[in-house]
Amino acid sequence: MRIVSLHRFPVKAMAGESPAAVEIDARGLAGDRALAVVDAGGLYAAGKRGSRWRQFEGVFGYAAALADDAVAVSRDGRTWVAGSPALDEELSDVLGEPMRVLPEEPGARPHFDSSPVSLVGTATLDWCRAELGADADPRRLRVNIVIETDEPFVEESWIGSTVAVGGATLEITKRNERCRVIDQPQNGVAASTRWLKPLGDRRDACVAVYGRVLAPGRVAVGDAVVHHA
Repeated sequence: MRIVSLHRFPVKAMAGESPAAVEIDARGLAGDRALAVVDAGGLYAAGKRGSRWRQFEGVFGYAAALADDAVAVSRDGRTWVAGSPALDEELSDVLGEPMRVLPEEPGARPHFDSSPVSLVGTATLDWCRAELGADADPRRLRVNIVIETDEPFVEESWIGSTVAVGGATLEITKRNERCRVIDQPQNGVAASTRWLKPLGDRRDACVAVYGRVLAPGRVAVGDAVVHHA
């Protein structure tokens, strides 16, 4: 098995980037979800509602990428620096109330929904296309690592064990239960699809798995992936 693609999201809920290589540290992919769009009450702008999120789908219209020591946020040919008053003003105007782009606070709960790293196999995506009729574009899942696999959902069999991904080692911890966001146009996918309902009927709405970092290291597209039972 090998890494097919890597995905990092410098600002939570915005479209991300697909680097050829990245460092994985104890927190996860370096720079992943390090920033978030936050309302006056401290809730994150996202495509869903929850105890930590508010539904602001307008945030999907922006893309974020690391640029030297800053994060560049772009939309419709315009670019801002994350954390600047100009971007906060732009987001406040579009989302309809005061918003700020803020970093994760040291010692606070991470911006991640659940776990620091997520991954999915290509055979799982192929199964979803064939059996569920969804486009199953991996960008909809906002996973960090896409792995070339031959068996659908083989990554779920790794729960409770470890996998070497390039120079890093992960412990696979649990399945990833999906929400309405996978059906929505977001993260560079222009059209909607019908994935969540059939996925719920057939697979308890779960696709992809989460992992925690046991050993940091560099990972790159093309690197080997080795499961250790």
